[in-house]
Amino acid sequence: MTETLLDRHRDRLDAAVAACASREYYSAFDESPSPRVYGESAAADGKAAYEAWLGGAFPLTTPGAEGTVSTERSPYGFDLDVSYPRAVDADALLSAAGAGMKAWRDAGPDGRTGVCLEILSQLHARIFELANAVQHTSGQAFVMAFQAGGAHALDRALEAIAYAWTEMTRTPATALWEKPARGEPLRMEKTFTVVPRGVALVIGCNTFPTWNSWPGLFASLVTGNPVVVKPHPAAVLPLAITVQVCQQVLSEAGFDPNLVTLAAEEADDHLAATLAVRPEVRLIDFTGGNAFGDWLEEHARQAVVFTEKAGVNTVVIDSTSDFGAMCQNLAFSFSLYSGQMCTAPQNVYLPAAGVATEDGVRSPAEVAAGIDAALSRLLGDDARAVELLGGIVSDGVLTRLEDATARGDVLVASRTVTHPAYAAATVRTPTLLRLTAEDSDVYESECFGPVGYLIETSGTDESIALFRDTVQAHGAMTAAVYSTSDDVVGDMREAALDAGVALSENLLGGVFVNQSAAYSDFHGTGANPAANASYTDGAYVASRFRVVQSRRHV
Repeated sequence: MTETLLDRHRDRLDAAVAACASREYYSAFDESPSPRVYGESAAADGKAAYEAWLGGAFPLTTPGAEGTVSTERSPYGFDLDVSYPRAVDADALLSAAGAGMKAWRDAGPDGRTGVCLEILSQLHARIFELANAVQHTSGQAFVMAFQAGGAHALDRALEAIAYAWTEMTRTPATALWEKPARGEPLRMEKTFTVVPRGVALVIGCNTFPTWNSWPGLFASLVTGNPVVVKPHPAAVLPLAITVQVCQQVLSEAGFDPNLVTLAAEEADDHLAATLAVRPEVRLIDFTGGNAFGDWLEEHARQAVVFTEKAGVNTVVIDSTSDFGAMCQNLAFSFSLYSGQMCTAPQNVYLPAAGVATEDGVRSPAEVAAGIDAALSRLLGDDARAVELLGGIVSDGVLTRLEDATARGDVLVASRTVTHPAYAAATVRTPTLLRLTAEDSDVYESECFGPVGYLIETSGTDESIALFRDTVQAHGAMTAAVYSTSDDVVGDMREAALDAGVALSENLLGGVFVNQSAAYSDFHGTGANPAANASYTDGAYVASRFRVVQSRRHV
């Protein structure tokens, strides 16, 4: 059965492996929710499937569960009222997770890869259902939820599987070893087996419940490790659907369905901290704030911990050949999902004396006005604006936005947007604040949400120095530069290498700093404090297994 599954999906695996090697464009899952792609009834059927979960008990069992939890409220203004088993007994949960590990290990790289690829195929078949679930737990607009939470998340999962398969099959399963000697050579037959590390714990986040969880989930599962999925209490449904599909495919393929389990909790249960230090847990994937990420790195010593935490994403503006296009690009980046992305720009350094453009030097105030005008074009109509902004995901984001105005001069004010379909949704446009280089107490911390800082410096040299120093100390997921000078771009490249952060140069078209493409762009580098790993490279998957050998004379 498992060999058949690999054969069924072999072309997709081979294409993903090739794309990872070439870094050229590839996508296995169409990002357009068009009926021409998915069929006339797909959108309605998916929405109906999502709505069928509302107000009911999700049909999963969790070993060691007692009672249920119902913790989700849509950022669009209503309770989902879906109940899940409440995981309370860590002993029972981890025992059940590990029970099927030997058979899963013995399936080998090809067997496990086939099963994981089949899971992705079946998740893809439920992409509209997942998109609605992501929309109403994260606050993303529907198209973004379909793309980032569906198609792109599937691509990132496939990317992790492709890297893992490559690493697992780098060593042959068997080898004949011959050493020349007097007379007959010494001969040994050797067997090399990929063995798992132990139970993996995936700690989900609120904003990107699938995109940020699936790479770690599938990297661990395909390398032989059982996975406990601990969703954010506000974003359970997308991962409950994920676990349901995993269990169905595993069971159909003859494996223990508890190789993937859901561990839902009340917000104050602190289940992640309990599970994270258990000796059975040998792998942890976490996306979220610095406080708990740092705690995991310090206390979960028995595990390999992969973290993506907070960072201070930076844009350095020196000069531009197209002022309008630059402002439009930045306005889109500030607006996308209301800046509630780990890749969204925050700090914009520019000379106090102004920025050289094709129409002369523009002062910082004029740069702000240019971005404001671009924001007005993007967000002036509420019905269009909500499809880019989405909803504010939590009260914490709203509080940071409201408090930010006391920390600098307001250059572009945020406004409230009325959602035409969800009157109770909380939707806000971005605000831009003026700071100076001396205001490091403000701009050296992440202000997660629709807040940007235009920071005036003595010149581009100081802008680049501040960028380098801030990212080295506090981390970043992205950086960007605008300059018509090759020397400035070169200096910025060097600074980005020193700081260990990905750099985008002179983005003026349809690519934005807060987007990354699977198989080509590395998401995070693991080279600065914002993240200790990258989606996805060999290091992300290789430490999730070990190769154990046996040898014999022949």
